[in-house]
Amino acid sequence: MDDQGSTATGRRSPLTKLLSALPPGTQLVIGGTVLLGAASYIHLMAAGYTLDKPQMAAVSLLWTILMSVGLGLFFPVEQELTRIVAARVVGGQGVLPVLRRVLAITVALLAVLTVGMAVAVRPIADTFFDGRKDMVVALAAAFVAMAAGNVSRGVLAGLGRFGAYGTQLAVDGALRIAIAVGCAVAHVHSPLVFALILTIAPLISVLVTAGPLRGLRTGESIALSTVASGLAPLIFSTLLSQVVVNAAVVSTQLLAPDNAALVAGLLNAVVLARVPLFVFGSLQASLLAGLSSTAAAGDRAGFSKLLGRTSVVVTVLGLAGGVPATLLGPWLIQVLFKADDVLGSLDFLWMSAGTLCYMLAMVLGQALLVLHRHRLQLLGWAVGTVALIVTTLVPGPIATRVCLAYTMGSLAAVVCMVTALRLTFLRKPSFATDEADQSDRSSLVDSL
Repeated sequence: MDDQGSTATGRRSPLTKLLSALPPGTQLVIGGTVLLGAASYIHLMAAGYTLDKPQMAAVSLLWTILMSVGLGLFFPVEQELTRIVAARVVGGQGVLPVLRRVLAITVALLAVLTVGMAVAVRPIADTFFDGRKDMVVALAAAFVAMAAGNVSRGVLAGLGRFGAYGTQLAVDGALRIAIAVGCAVAHVHSPLVFALILTIAPLISVLVTAGPLRGLRTGESIALSTVASGLAPLIFSTLLSQVVVNAAVVSTQLLAPDNAALVAGLLNAVVLARVPLFVFGSLQASLLAGLSSTAAAGDRAGFSKLLGRTSVVVTVLGLAGGVPATLLGPWLIQVLFKADDVLGSLDFLWMSAGTLCYMLAMVLGQALLVLHRHRLQLLGWAVGTVALIVTTLVPGPIATRVCLAYTMGSLAAVVCMVTALRLTFLRKPSFATDEADQSDRSSLVDSL
């Protein structure tokens, strides 16, 4: 039996070996992530084939703002929920009090965001949506849907319910594809309809996968300040990270507001060059849960091994997606999205390099988060944002500047976070475990 097992292990394919290096539960999420990633392409392709250039630019900007501001505000909610819930599961504690606290914070964030949008509806509409207030309303609704999805998935990931997590992503993706294709077949020429897809599909997917959330156990209360103290710097970190990854389209709109073809083309390029990010999305939930569990158990070696393996997988993903994007990208965006000939291979090279560096920065940021180094993660993205702004302001062709800025911003964040992690491990031979261990956690943060 042992010999047979050894032989079977020795004959594993490279793909099997690669998948086995991923954090536990990742493979259950990959299918849903791939489908949702494909849905983003099909959604934008359908819009590109039925809308004119100004209308498509409006949808492109709405999508970009949602991915920037929405993920910046609400993905940290998912991350903190995953981290705290996973640690509580290891300690045998109920997670319902954590969910209640995080829900209260999420509702408050949504209230501030939507009220601000209502007050500034006219300037937002004029700047990004050609004066259309209904697109601002659609953006606000999409923020609500995104918040619901992130809260739901944060609990599911922390509980290790990756089947439900993947199902939610798959349902969301399938609905986006079905509605977008249906609109294209019906020759719908309204950007509002394509924008509302970003609200309808996520909300339905949350309802479909709400079952595991109904039986949550109550347990020891958690202070609002405990959740907020970690969430606040994480929100700022994620907002800055989303500025880095999504700045190209918005920067182009601000630098060349009359060039709708370039704005739309850059969004298509961003989506194409970020193919590895959709796969990486399936790593994030299980990576954070795995790192949190090893940290809670005090397994320093397991923590380091998981971090190293994930970095290798991310590098392979970046190269696998970046090389084809660099070689074929200028042609593909014209064929798939009806984009104008506004970008070259060099632009795609910088965009692909930026995606690789960005994924590595996300992995390193997850490690800092689990080690309660929220402020050092924030510092890394702050340095990256400064590098992005400086590069964007350098004279030269707009497309090249914004693509290169993505690379330089992501690379600067990687360098800063690697330095922070090395200093963390050199200074502290162990790391904090549970959020309940307040004294150890406080001394750990104070040491840096």
